[in-house]
Amino acid sequence: MHKNLRSFIDTLKREGEIVEVSAKVDPYLEIAEIHRRVIDEQGKALLFTNVKGSQFPVATNLFGTIKRIELAFGKRPQEFVRRAVEMVEILLPPKLGKLWQYRDMGKTALQLGTKKVKNAPVLEVKQAETDLEKLPLLQLWHEDGGHFNTLPLVYTESPTSGKHNLGIYRMQRYDKRRTGMHWQIGKGGGFHYHEAEQRNESLPVTVFLGGPPAMILSAIAPLPEDVPELMLASLLADGKIGMAENPLGGHRLLAEAEFALVGHVPPHERLPEGPFGDHYGYYSLTHDYPVFYAVAVFHRKDAIYPATVVGKPRQEDFFIGDYLQELLSPLFPVVMPGVRDLWSYGETGFHSLAAAVVKERYTREALSAGFRILGEGQLALTKFLLLTDAPQDLRDFKSLFEHILARVEWQRDLFIFSQTAFDTLDYASGKINHGSKAILMGMGDAKRELAREFKDELPAGAIKAEPFCGGCLVVKGTTYENDKELAERLARSDAFDEWQMVVIHDDISYASSVEKFLWATWTRFDPARDIYARSVDVKNNHLGYNAPIFIDARMKSWYPNEVEPREDIVKLVDERWNEYFS
Repeated sequence: MHKNLRSFIDTLKREGEIVEVSAKVDPYLEIAEIHRRVIDEQGKALLFTNVKGSQFPVATNLFGTIKRIELAFGKRPQEFVRRAVEMVEILLPPKLGKLWQYRDMGKTALQLGTKKVKNAPVLEVKQAETDLEKLPLLQLWHEDGGHFNTLPLVYTESPTSGKHNLGIYRMQRYDKRRTGMHWQIGKGGGFHYHEAEQRNESLPVTVFLGGPPAMILSAIAPLPEDVPELMLASLLADGKIGMAENPLGGHRLLAEAEFALVGHVPPHERLPEGPFGDHYGYYSLTHDYPVFYAVAVFHRKDAIYPATVVGKPRQEDFFIGDYLQELLSPLFPVVMPGVRDLWSYGETGFHSLAAAVVKERYTREALSAGFRILGEGQLALTKFLLLTDAPQDLRDFKSLFEHILARVEWQRDLFIFSQTAFDTLDYASGKINHGSKAILMGMGDAKRELAREFKDELPAGAIKAEPFCGGCLVVKGTTYENDKELAERLARSDAFDEWQMVVIHDDISYASSVEKFLWATWTRFDPARDIYARSVDVKNNHLGYNAPIFIDARMKSWYPNEVEPREDIVKLVDERWNEYFS
C-alpha cells in the first residue's frame, strides 16, 4: 500500500477525494471549523496550502469516509487476519498437508517488521534552532488551552524490557521547545514513563508526524500491552516499515515521516494541560500532565503537517475506530474464547458502551465472558457492557437493545460495580479516572412484550415523554440543578410501569435519533450514581433490581461544557466559504 503520506494524498487526488484550499487560513479555530463542516457533509479530505504563520501545508480529514479508509488500507489486512485466525483453528494440532495450504502466510509473515533505510526523507532538514512554533498546530475550540498536536505518533521504549509502544496522545504546545504529554490511564506510553519515573530517569520520546497511513492506524489500535504496533503497521502497509538511524543517537527515525520531533520527558515534572474539546463532545478539563522537551526537529524539505479535528461524534476518528474493530474482530474469539462478537459504539466515545454476543453453554457462563471483556486491555475502560447469547447485528443498536430488554431478568441480570477505573475523558462521575461500570444481560428466549407507546399522565418534574425503542422511554425532565431527586422520585411513580428502562434527558429530541441517543445517554451518566430502580432487593449480598430502571442522563453541574463553535468563527467561515472552494 502507501509508503508515506504523500503517496496516499496522490491516490486521493487521482480518486477525486481531496480538495486543495489555497486561500489563506488560520490554524486558530478557522481550519477546524472548515473541517467540521466538511465532515458533516461526508465531504473530501482537505489540503490547506496557505496556512497563516507557517511554511507548511496542513492535511486533514484524510480518513473521514469509508471509501478513504479503503483507499488507505485496502482489503488485504482484513483478509490476512481472517486467514490467520482460520489457520490457528485448523492447524491445532499441526498437520503437514494443512500447513502447505497456508504457505502464503509464511511469505506474508516474512514481510512484517522493520528494515534499515539510508538517505531517509525525514532527515532532509534539521531545524537550526528547535522551534515547535513553526509547526502549524491547530486550536480546535475556543476554550481549548492552546494549540494541540492532534495526530502525533508518539514512540517510546520500555526502560526495563526494551519493548516499544506507538500511540497517539494529544500534545499541547507550551512554547518553542515544550508540550504537554497527555498519557491517559491504560496507555502503553504512560506505562513506559511510569517505569522511567520509578527509576528517576527521563524517558526518551520521539514523535513522528505523517509517514505511512498504516502507522497512524497502528498507533490508534487498541492492541494488547507489549504487542508491537510496528508489526501491525507493516501488515497494514503490506511491507516492512523503513527506519533510519538518528544522527543524534537514540531511537531510530521513521524514514518516510514528514516530521520527527526528538526529545524526552523528565521524571516528576508536571504542567497544567487542557482544557481540550475531545472526541466525547465535551471539554476535558485542565489537569497536570508530564512535559515533553524537544531537542531537535527533523523534517522533509516540503513537509506536510497532518492533523485531525475531534468533537461531537461522528468525526474522523469514528471511521478509523470502526475500521479497526472490523479488522480485529476475528481475533476476539481467539483471545477471549467465550466471546463470539464484540462491538464498541463510536457515538459514545467507544469506551462508554460496548456490546457482545457471548456463549452460554452452562448457567451464567455469559457473565464470565463479560468479566473477561472488562479485563482485556483498553476494553477494561468500558463503562457499560451489554451481553446476549443470540446472534445479533451489534451495529443495529435499537434492535439489539430491544432484544435485551425483552429478555433481561432484572433481579439477576444487572450488575453495577462501583469504585472502578474510568476513562480519563469521561467526567460523569465528577472525579477523573474514577467511576463505576455496569453489565446488562439479556439471555435466552423473550420473556415479555415491550411497550411502544406512552399514554399515561406525566408526574411532576417530567415535562415530555417519547419512546426511543420498544421498552425504552425518554423523558424530558426539569434540570438537575432544580431537581436533583427527580430520577429517584420518578422511579417510585407508577406512571412508567409498562416500561423496562426510562432515560431522563434535558432534551426530548434525543429520543428521535440513535446517534444522539447513544451520545447523550452514555457519555452523561455514572452507573453507580445515576441508575435508579422502582425498588431494590438485597439477598445474599446481591442487589436485585425491579423495573422500571431509570438512567439520569441530565447534565450535572460538575460536567464540562459541550463543545460548540464560536459565533464569530462561524460567521467568518460562512463569509469565506466560496473563497475556500472557488
